[in-house]
Amino acid sequence: MKLLSFAAAALLATQAVGVAIKDRLNGFTLIEHHDPVQRDLLQKYVTWDDKSVFVNGERIMLFSAEVHAFRLPVISLWLDLLQKIKASGFNCVSFYVDWALLEGKPGDYRADGIFALEPFFDAAKEAGVYLIARPGPYINAEVSGGGYPGWLQRVNGTLRANDKEFLKATDNYIANVASTIAKAQITNGGPVIIYQPENEYTGAVDGEKFPDPDYFQYVIDQARKAGIVVPMLSNDASASGHNAPGTGKGEVDIYGHDSYPLGFDCANPNVWPKGNLPTDWRAIHLEQSPSTPYSLVEFQAGAFDPWGGPGFDKCAALVNHEFERVFYKNDFSFGVAILNLYMTFGGTNWGNLGHPGGYTSYDYGSPLTESRNITREKYSELKLIGNFAKVSPSYLVATPGNLTTGVYADTADLVVTPLIGQKTGSFFIVRHTDYSSQASTPYKLRLPTIAGNLTVPQLGGKLSLNGRDSKIHVVDYDVAGTNVLYSTAEVFTWKKFGKDKVLVLYGGPDEHHEFAIASKSEATVVEGSESGIKSKKIRNTVVVAWDVSSSRRIVEVGDLKVVLLDRNSAYNYWVPELPSKGKSPGLGTGAKTASSLIVKAGYLVRTAHLQGANLHLTADFNATTPVEVIGAPSRAKNLFINGKKAAHKVDKNGIWSTEVQYKAPKIKLPSLKDLDWKYLDTLPEIQSSYDDSTWTAANLRQTKNSMHPLKTPTSLYSSDYGFYTGYLIYRGHFTAAETTQAEDATFFVRTQGGSAFGSAVWLDKTFVGSWTGLNANKDYNSTYKLPQLQKGKSYVLTVVIDNMGLDENWVVGEDEMKNPRGILDYKLSGHDASAIKWKLTGNLGGEDYADKTRGPLNEGGLFAERQGFHQPKPPSKAWPSSSPLEGLTDPGIGFYSASFDLDIPQGWDVPLYFHFGNSTEGEPAYRVQMFINGYQYGKFVNNIGPQTAYPVPQGILNYQGRNWIALSVWALESGGAKVESLELTYTTPVLTSLEVEGSEQPVWKKRRAY
Repeated sequence: MKLLSFAAAALLATQAVGVAIKDRLNGFTLIEHHDPVQRDLLQKYVTWDDKSVFVNGERIMLFSAEVHAFRLPVISLWLDLLQKIKASGFNCVSFYVDWALLEGKPGDYRADGIFALEPFFDAAKEAGVYLIARPGPYINAEVSGGGYPGWLQRVNGTLRANDKEFLKATDNYIANVASTIAKAQITNGGPVIIYQPENEYTGAVDGEKFPDPDYFQYVIDQARKAGIVVPMLSNDASASGHNAPGTGKGEVDIYGHDSYPLGFDCANPNVWPKGNLPTDWRAIHLEQSPSTPYSLVEFQAGAFDPWGGPGFDKCAALVNHEFERVFYKNDFSFGVAILNLYMTFGGTNWGNLGHPGGYTSYDYGSPLTESRNITREKYSELKLIGNFAKVSPSYLVATPGNLTTGVYADTADLVVTPLIGQKTGSFFIVRHTDYSSQASTPYKLRLPTIAGNLTVPQLGGKLSLNGRDSKIHVVDYDVAGTNVLYSTAEVFTWKKFGKDKVLVLYGGPDEHHEFAIASKSEATVVEGSESGIKSKKIRNTVVVAWDVSSSRRIVEVGDLKVVLLDRNSAYNYWVPELPSKGKSPGLGTGAKTASSLIVKAGYLVRTAHLQGANLHLTADFNATTPVEVIGAPSRAKNLFINGKKAAHKVDKNGIWSTEVQYKAPKIKLPSLKDLDWKYLDTLPEIQSSYDDSTWTAANLRQTKNSMHPLKTPTSLYSSDYGFYTGYLIYRGHFTAAETTQAEDATFFVRTQGGSAFGSAVWLDKTFVGSWTGLNANKDYNSTYKLPQLQKGKSYVLTVVIDNMGLDENWVVGEDEMKNPRGILDYKLSGHDASAIKWKLTGNLGGEDYADKTRGPLNEGGLFAERQGFHQPKPPSKAWPSSSPLEGLTDPGIGFYSASFDLDIPQGWDVPLYFHFGNSTEGEPAYRVQMFINGYQYGKFVNNIGPQTAYPVPQGILNYQGRNWIALSVWALESGGAKVESLELTYTTPVLTSLEVEGSEQPVWKKRRAY
């Protein structure tokens, strides 16, 4: 149908209900949209009640994965991520947009190339996942400035507040980004179904008007004006009720909040502190927003890790598969209907986009690793949970009850939360009373069923909850018209294939389980051993008891086949959706269970489609793998895997089987230490012949930073001069006054670059000292002893500062994002501060950054970066040969460039890593920036760590061709420094259907002298 323009729809709605508010941007009228009559006039595709959202009339749970496309600057890999997310049972993806990457200069909005949003929307549609759009303007996200561009440091107004100058600064960005998102809404055939204005608008300093309904309404109105008509969702950082429906001006359509219950200290991953498992969220929700579905917009799926932290492997261990079983199922006990897991894929803080609290990797300990691998058990555990949610629509209309002890379970060591269905579909969620317990607890259950109250197991034995685990026991569970009276084993999925039905159940190791089915038929074991299985007819039900085994068994009851698996075996099963036409699953499948297959295939099954009599699977393999297809369509006769026909057999149960052979390819990688490295001194600024006449004069007598008054005669804040990213260099010219005694000549300087930053000072060519950095220090006071100064002689002080990114801005009113970078204060003994005339530089052009392809943050202020020598094909032939493994003998910064070829066989996904050796415990201190084909893809700080391995994806690396690597090596201490070792390594090659197109890699072109 042809949709009305947004303005026309808004005016129509206003006329219909006679309620309006004044839009402060354009002057036209916008409706208040919390009233159901009004919101239905905006759009009819996404609606909601107190239990869930409906998409095109279908009630669904949104099981959502957080992904940031900007953390993987290879467009063709976005589909890879989204297919892996879809395969794990998710039906939705939530995404941030980083304003700082799109409007590096005020008024100059650029969202093309790797920063374009449309390819991400296209990939989501092809993968078959809905999208929750979260463009900010503020996003937090552990990115520089929390997503705010650096020029906001100059805005004379409070950020994230109803301040005219700040609001004006956001208008261009939101007008553009929301307009792009609007074109991808479901109303226009796109995947975007929900929009979030602002982000975690939860905390403020004392005295700040908060929450400010005028501010929040302004942000909502900005998006509405740009064409956003889908529902507005909030994400309070805690369950505080801010801006919930019914709170008045500035309210959203659907209230949601965030939670990270285990926090972010990964140092002791086995410790689950007491009291960190939420138990009262259902009651709080009914107080705060009873008319909307319960929504957890960010729930913990990993943790960020700071400079000097324990590393992301420990974060993955903290928030592991056991955490998922206990905490996510606890969320289900509250009736959660929107559950978004942050992060599901973390990615990389390439190109200086991270904030000072984190290093290059943003792996996050996520289910999908930074190199896109799905080898963590937590990925497979999610697949079990997500697929259960997809085939259990009755969960959404069941009423959550109170936490109970001694009501349903026969032991006080367990607690049970019931969700009772009105007619069918009840769910009982069981966990240990001490949620961190690692005990094995036997128990029986008393369950209310349609056949009466039953104590199970009925055929003897006991159930068991082993260690950090939780179970969802189903009662009166509908499988395509067959009533499963109860199952103590958990449901993975079920499908109806023609006249047949298949239910897949799984249990943990050494567990005993039981299920009962309303049927007049007997139970028959049709595959596998009958050992450990017994059945009995009790009135009009068939009760089947079974012991979990690593061997698959299939029990047939009437027209239902029940597949019995152990949990580890269930990890190898996939449920790809069969599109009604074409090759992509499309959107809106939800509970349409008949449109899927069940496939056992090991590492990954991406997609399935039917073409005539040919059934096609696309899949990835990391070992020789048996492949089985359950529920092949009746008209399918042939099986194709990744486009190749596979000979298959069909057993008596109609299951197709074949095997995919895996033979790892020979991967030959270059020795990086043996490359023909070329060297350039990238700190020529300390040479007496250096000409800084084209540099920016630091001559502003007042700063434009409203939060931080000057302590220096002129501003030395880099943002006042348009430099926000990467290394900063200052040159202070002065003429020596009266000679001071050599032992008394000092230079005091307070530098600020954010957590873990470093700085160093030279007087002419003489190194006078450095601050090597600690994670705890955002700024540092240094006093350096100088050589004796000669009266009347001209000198230059050179100060180099490593800018680690801008601080985030979570607390409203603190304006932490405005914490300046650069020199905060200085004093030269025997001289007035005004005696020094400063100049500074950062990335070439500042806001008018040179490399539009790689964006406004990728380059810093080093000489080699300003000249573009980090890009492919630099003019290095005449440079002397020297290796970073030989390094520098004195303090300074060297630049090293080399090229190498790769010949990775096509059809293989081979994760590649650059490994820096660091066995010397950070002595002497040095810092490295690594550029791959012009993209800054690594920041290594040997004395702080923890990161030593840097994955770089295909698309940034050319897997079949020439690559350019460049390193800047900053020796911070006397004696110089060298890179201890540098190796290119790979992990297990994956046989894949994936096809990767490289990102743009502009080569070096001569730039203006600077």
